[in-house]
Amino acid sequence: MDFTDDAFVLSARAHGDTGVVVELLTEEHGRRSAYVAGGASRKMKPFLQAGARVTADYRARTSDHLGSARLEPVGEGPSALFDDPMALTGLAAAASVAQGALPEREPHPGAFLAFEALMSAFALPEVWPAIFVRFEAGLLEDLGFGLDLSRCAVTGSMDDLIWVSPRTGRAVSRDAGRPYADKLLKLPPFMLGGQAGLGEGDVGSGLDLTGHFLEQFVFHPQNRPIPPARVWMVDKLREQGRL
Repeated sequence: MDFTDDAFVLSARAHGDTGVVVELLTEEHGRRSAYVAGGASRKMKPFLQAGARVTADYRARTSDHLGSARLEPVGEGPSALFDDPMALTGLAAAASVAQGALPEREPHPGAFLAFEALMSAFALPEVWPAIFVRFEAGLLEDLGFGLDLSRCAVTGSMDDLIWVSPRTGRAVSRDAGRPYADKLLKLPPFMLGGQAGLGEGDVGSGLDLTGHFLEQFVFHPQNRPIPPARVWMVDKLREQGRL
């Protein structure tokens, strides 16, 4: 159970007097918990923040035991976001969703790449909330619960898709869904392709959409709520009129 891998720190908690247990999202080995000796030191704390990118040298006796890791920082990590409280709020939400949704020790390279793309987007205040929606949609897909937005579930048409069935996650066209509009989820155009711009309410609709299926397929089966950090992020975006 020894490997070296690129990783993002998702969280860290104190363990003993000087150590910490970190949750890592690794590129090739999935989510991993690991003990980091001396992680509580002033020298190491900066790169044990959520969103910090590291190279992890991981060791474990067996797959069932808590491993240990030596971490080397890569780049400046989340320190670049310290002047943007809203971006830090988004980062905390993304880390908590990834940590809660991904099974431990199960490779999910797509989730790593989605998190990597979102980390780059946090430097763009007008863009990252929409990228956050794409991150969650990618997470659902990597977990086997991908939304089918390619064609209307009723007619098979690929045109005028504006809703999603809350039961199946399949797109529904305007005409086919009109009689059931009050029961369907809105499908913002930017989720259908990169060419569509962002309209008023699109980010909110996207977060409602991915949040619904994360709750239905991922967190409810674990008897757990949507992570509070995500709820907080949505509330703060709403307060700022960014949904």
